[in-house]
Amino acid sequence: MSHSRLGLADGWGQIQNLRFNQEKSSFVSCFQDGFRVYNIDPIREQAHYGEKQVGSVSVAELLYRSNLIAVVAGGRNPKYADNSIMLFDDRSGKAVLEVTLPSPVLAVRMRLDKVVAVCRTSIHVFSFPSNPSKLFSVDTRDNPHGLCEVSPGKFSERELLVFPGYKVGSIQLMDIHNLTKVSSAPTCLNAHKTELTCVGINQHGTMVATASTKGTLIRIWDTSKRVQLVELRRGADPARIYCINFSLTDEWLCCSSDKGTVHVFALQDYRLNKRSALATMGVPGAYAGSQWSLASFTVPQECACICAFGNHNSIHAVCMDGSYHKYSFSPDGICNQAGYDVITELCEDCDWHAMRGIK
Repeated sequence: MSHSRLGLADGWGQIQNLRFNQEKSSFVSCFQDGFRVYNIDPIREQAHYGEKQVGSVSVAELLYRSNLIAVVAGGRNPKYADNSIMLFDDRSGKAVLEVTLPSPVLAVRMRLDKVVAVCRTSIHVFSFPSNPSKLFSVDTRDNPHGLCEVSPGKFSERELLVFPGYKVGSIQLMDIHNLTKVSSAPTCLNAHKTELTCVGINQHGTMVATASTKGTLIRIWDTSKRVQLVELRRGADPARIYCINFSLTDEWLCCSSDKGTVHVFALQDYRLNKRSALATMGVPGAYAGSQWSLASFTVPQECACICAFGNHNSIHAVCMDGSYHKYSFSPDGICNQAGYDVITELCEDCDWHAMRGIK
């Protein structure tokens, strides 16, 4: 999931963090008393690890729909050190690999053959699952939210790593597929004038989305040509953007913020996005020319939330208060609720299935 870190400082109830898997078919929820894995469509709990098994968990990353989950401890009763990544195998129900870092781990990103550990001033890339070893490390700008994304596409030759650059508001792009070129200077894009708070990347690493502390604009970048493709306006008032995600086909983009609204934008046909009335009046200026979302729906306000696209123009949102929202939307901007649940009330013994193998 592509988002600013939903962490302890946000503090809603027992949930500490939420993260979709790479294909947005499942998500993992970190709790003060363990972690749980949920299938999305239909919404159901798939795996449940309690406090006695894993302690308090602050970060987790699910590898597609496999049996592997990377976990970082943190909270009221941690069982492991916060500078270690524990890789759990859901088949055996226990940790099968431990990776120790020089400082606390703020985020974890996974590909089929790599694990990326994000610390506050550095990022470390490891090979896995066979013969796990450290491939390289890179120093970064102070990154308190653990902002970092890696293109998740299973078979894409390009493996793009995106993280904050040294200049305020900039991003660095690094291709980690060909490791012989890692030593060369990564590409840097000046995305915003203020600090980044959220980044998103599409499946094949061809587009990156960025948002800053102002939270009014989302900018989409072509990672090959290193140019801005479009500027999307979330709103006129400042907000904290929690999550940005592309659809698997790159047709749509969604975002969530502390305003309690999830927005949907069109990326392939910009004409579908709404325009300000000022634009039709011929009023000049960036505000008048902005592209606004074609559809939106509300979730609990000021409650951190992640969002992602499902099948058939559906969108899923999971909030730190435990609420799950499913909406359908149409290209003409109509948005209808299609489902609601509370994930903390889903029974772990009902229709329980351990995950098996990568599909």
